[in-house]
Amino acid sequence: MHPGIASYLVVLSVAAVVTYIATPLVQVLSERMGAVVRPDERRVHKRPTPTLGGMAMLAGVLSALFVASRITDFEAVFQARTEVIGVAIAATLMYLVGFIDDLYEVSAPAKLAGMVLAGSMLSIAGVSIFIFRIPFAGLFVLSTDLSFLVTVLWVVGMANATNLIDGLDGLAAGIMAIAAAAFFLYSDRLAAADVLGAGNIGPMLAVITFGVCLGFLPHNFHPAKIFMGDGGALLLGLMMAASTISVGGRTDDPFSGQAFFFFAPLVIPLFILGVPVLDIVLAIFRRASRRAGLATPDKEHLHHQLMRLGHGQRRSVLILWTWTALLSGFVLYPTYTGDGDAVVPIGIAALLLVLFTVFAPGFDRLRGLKTEGQEEF
Repeated sequence: MHPGIASYLVVLSVAAVVTYIATPLVQVLSERMGAVVRPDERRVHKRPTPTLGGMAMLAGVLSALFVASRITDFEAVFQARTEVIGVAIAATLMYLVGFIDDLYEVSAPAKLAGMVLAGSMLSIAGVSIFIFRIPFAGLFVLSTDLSFLVTVLWVVGMANATNLIDGLDGLAAGIMAIAAAAFFLYSDRLAAADVLGAGNIGPMLAVITFGVCLGFLPHNFHPAKIFMGDGGALLLGLMMAASTISVGGRTDDPFSGQAFFFFAPLVIPLFILGVPVLDIVLAIFRRASRRAGLATPDKEHLHHQLMRLGHGQRRSVLILWTWTALLSGFVLYPTYTGDGDAVVPIGIAALLLVLFTVFAPGFDRLRGLKTEGQEEF
């Protein structure tokens, strides 16, 4: 038997409530430790802000895992205790990598080594990609060595994508909340179709990630009282990586509904997380063209471009949230209905969002000029 929705709601609530309650406490601790990010030419916030919010998120993750272990519905999941323990250890390691970087700004190679260590822990614990389906290319069953390598690369990629998109108040937390919720719904659909085993840990990890983001967002939306920091961003990336690996890297079933047959389980999260994935791809090409290091920071990310167009922080964040929701809808609709009728309405919505993104700042300027003219008159 797969866990019921009530059990998932309990775990979600624990993750959200613990994170929400712990965040103000972490805020005070962060200020006392001097872990505060001050405004500079690279950042867009206007006042010194505590940056250890990821500590509260880690508390939410670990608390939710503990509560889930006490719920009968999750007995099958916790039969493979090494996986759960591996996720808990990997999450803690990944957070510590970001935590140290938040305090001391460690070198890029040292940071990468920490990410590799966390990804390795996942793979050793059994949360690993064994099956890799490439659209139109077929199914690949990975050897043990290759499985380890692909798993670590997947974890490092997810963590870095999440970290790079964490540039505006509430942006990363909101995008990951939408992505985690969408991936849970996709996983639940696979479970209902008997594609996923009852002991698969993926749906539970997605729900926990969603809950942690919900608990953190009230403190992090503009104007943010606290940042998640690299620790929080890397933690969210690790959790999504573990969830998607558990669901997509272990089944040879190409199920995704009757339409969009080319979607493989591991391709789904790349669509859902299209915003951070696109951002990291553009960053790689941008920095390579300038012969700069891949870890070299700049102000050319998607959210910076939106603000340069004339959108404020909140509206830039909402635009990127909406893109994530549209991409999620594009994936989920055929999965649940078996047809592609949603392509047209989602395409129209995407076009309207593009038009709004391009023209809204101009209307704002015209409105401002009109107001000034009325005041002068």
